Amino acid sequence: MTTYKRKITVIGHKNPDSDSICSAIAYAELKNRLHQTDCYVPKRAGELNAETKFILKHFQAKEPELVEDIGTQVKDIDICEIEGVPGDISLKKAYTLMKENNVVTLPITNDGCLEGLITIGDIATSYMDVYDSYILAKAETSYRNIIETLDAKLLVGDETAVFREGKVLVAAASPELMEGYIKEHDLVIMGNRYGTQLCAIEMKAGCIVICEGASVSLTIKKLAEENGCTVLSTPHDAYTAARLINQSMPIAHFMIKDKIAAFHTTDFIEEIKEVMAKQRNRDFPILDSKGKYHGMISRRNLLDMKQKQVILVDHNEKSQAADGVENTEILEIIDHHRLGTMETITPVFFRNQPLGCTATIIYQMYCEHRLEIPKKIAGLLCSAILSDTLMYRSPTCTPADKEAAEALAAIAGIEVEPYAHKMFLAGSNLRNKTEEQIFFQDFKKFYVDEVTVGVGQITSLNTEELNSIGIRMKPVMEQFRQREGVQLLFFMLTDIIKESTTLLFAGENADSVLEAAFQNAGADGSIELPNMVSRKKQLVPALIQGLQD
Repeated sequence: MTTYKRKITVIGHKNPDSDSICSAIAYAELKNRLHQTDCYVPKRAGELNAETKFILKHFQAKEPELVEDIGTQVKDIDICEIEGVPGDISLKKAYTLMKENNVVTLPITNDGCLEGLITIGDIATSYMDVYDSYILAKAETSYRNIIETLDAKLLVGDETAVFREGKVLVAAASPELMEGYIKEHDLVIMGNRYGTQLCAIEMKAGCIVICEGASVSLTIKKLAEENGCTVLSTPHDAYTAARLINQSMPIAHFMIKDKIAAFHTTDFIEEIKEVMAKQRNRDFPILDSKGKYHGMISRRNLLDMKQKQVILVDHNEKSQAADGVENTEILEIIDHHRLGTMETITPVFFRNQPLGCTATIIYQMYCEHRLEIPKKIAGLLCSAILSDTLMYRSPTCTPADKEAAEALAAIAGIEVEPYAHKMFLAGSNLRNKTEEQIFFQDFKKFYVDEVTVGVGQITSLNTEELNSIGIRMKPVMEQFRQREGVQLLFFMLTDIIKESTTLLFAGENADSVLEAAFQNAGADGSIELPNMVSRKKQLVPALIQGLQD
């Protein structure tokens, strides 16, 4: 079984189209074959559109997992996977476990659920601040803990029993004096004097601890048994036994159980930093998706933290990237769009080519590495090229795109025109979708100087369907513009057969921008643009020119 050193996410843009999804899957496959010590996982930053679902189903490809925020999460960093301990173990055992694991905090769990925490400071407090001789009983200390802590042997009694009443004392006086301060149920630490032992039993002591491994007579054992008195023998002297015995108390009595700052594996690092900064404790428990204890995290984990590593495909604009991308380490960008606003802390591998589709670039990379392209991957890449180039009709399509698509179609065993027709029909079935679903299924933002522009697009083989959708979309354009916080909003209704677009628009001065761009201001919130099919190569450049004029 391969152990991967890194788990790296390959992901496209928000509101993903077929190129974004198919390229992420294909590039993850390529990287896994080239770098088998790492694990490259395709993800998606938005819901799949109908066309992409058709493609994935046709080639039996698994849908990438949805990631709405790609920022570094708790599960992406090193977590101390120290096991939880039961609350009935002794303070001494807890301290021993801390030393063995080089930690200062232990999680206390029951059936996988977090009950509390015990810290090295809590243990120190139990030694320094506890002067109550009844504390052993108040803590309901088990005889098993006492035996373990004192390295003792059980001579009479039940080790599963619990010391619940009485105080702890050392019998350093004569039997006559002892009668004045030994009470029923007390635990008495003593030596090998027969008279002292007998006196404690007669005074109804709950337990006697015989020090220095001294022998205990059969008579004492018998009397102890008859009176319900537990008898323990420890190799330690009375001073040591008295000093150790408080360490037998269960940690549950001293644990922190209220207002514990616990995090989940899915919490984002940027969010938990603020909480950790306000807490005095050094270590914090982590819970999994079911609320079960998972591990511990400390401030040091954040200092040594490595951010989630990602590869971006089919975009290089921060506004189009998944939320939280600024809190990741971007390793690579593979794209075919204009240079955008993405900034990286360290140098990255950036491959950007003036092609009609990112999938064409990935096809070239397979060829450059002389890797055989699996039938499924070939089908996905071919579909992405056909989608992005509108089956070679888009002005963004280059000879390299068509050459790649034809080669991939042969590998995938598909005929381009019949397959593309089915694919476009699947993607243009929009009647049962809401206005919001239609508008944002392929939506991108870009910036021109200080103006934020949003452009959505749908394509269809059905002119009647496009006209119907245009009527539905016009009333909600201004609502969507305000929701997205953009100054100008445009929506392309592209007819694949006619190779033309009806452009809806909203925003102050949008008509002026269109007048400057196309010498046509349109009317009633729309404008007809013949021979216009490409957002990237035709519409956006014209809008930029119109805004700058």
